Amino acid sequence: MSSNKERFKLTTADGPWLALVACLLVLYVPTIASLSQSLWRTDQNSQGPIVLLVATWFFWFKIRAALADPEVRVGSSPAAGWALVALGLVLYVVGHSQDFYLFEVGSAIPLLLGALLLLLGAAVVKRIWFAFFFLVFLIPMPGAVVDMLTQPMKIAVSWGSEGLLHLFGYPVARNGVVILIGPYQLLVADACAGLNSLFTLEALGLLYMNATRHESAFRNFVLALLIVPISFTANLVRVVALALITYYEGDAAGQGFLHEFSGMVLFMTALILIIGLDGLLRSFYAMRTSRRSARTATQGA
Repeated sequence: MSSNKERFKLTTADGPWLALVACLLVLYVPTIASLSQSLWRTDQNSQGPIVLLVATWFFWFKIRAALADPEVRVGSSPAAGWALVALGLVLYVVGHSQDFYLFEVGSAIPLLLGALLLLLGAAVVKRIWFAFFFLVFLIPMPGAVVDMLTQPMKIAVSWGSEGLLHLFGYPVARNGVVILIGPYQLLVADACAGLNSLFTLEALGLLYMNATRHESAFRNFVLALLIVPISFTANLVRVVALALITYYEGDAAGQGFLHEFSGMVLFMTALILIIGLDGLLRSFYAMRTSRRSARTATQGA
């Protein structure tokens, strides 16, 4: 009897798999091309290409891992599969015809889910559920939702930056989302509000948690929640750094190369915070497990 891995190698050349790849290319290559010329060029959705590449690799890696496991039964779930394929196609037609990316891009999730249920069955799909969840971060949010979430974040970042600079004795004031430091005015733009970095960091943070496969659900839940204040803190550091660069080096320095480089500093700061907090949570979990084991041993004695 052939193993799941051998069956997978054989079926990748079969008609159903080729048809699936062809359909995905026909449907979504124009969508990707359109996004690369529009939304993905904006600060709010610049994480799109990163999420797409990671999601593609993640699907390939997870499917191969699931099919290599002899305990995973490969089959077919036609009822649920065809229903999800139909739903995905309807969403795609509506979204593509109305230039509504929420439906057009979002249709990939039920369409791909339904196709894999037809080709591989529910057992394999359960093993790769996180890959489908990861695709959610690829869907562009409606502009009204972005504006609603961005404005309070901009105000919070502006307020926090003013407070930090004032704490260290700098001549700073704030008017809404405009920071006044010395003779300079800095507008906290949408890109500095942290919404796009929040989505990117949340996606990469969840990917990190899935890759490390920590057995503590408490640790995973807390770390996922902490990505939100981590993103806020990283953006706060970015705005304060730009304000100090502008104060000491002038407006040209603050808006030039160093402004773009500050985005890299943001992600480096966030990455350090995520790894550091994860280390603290691991230590806390290990300590709690050790105490529980000691208590159990004492009660047993």
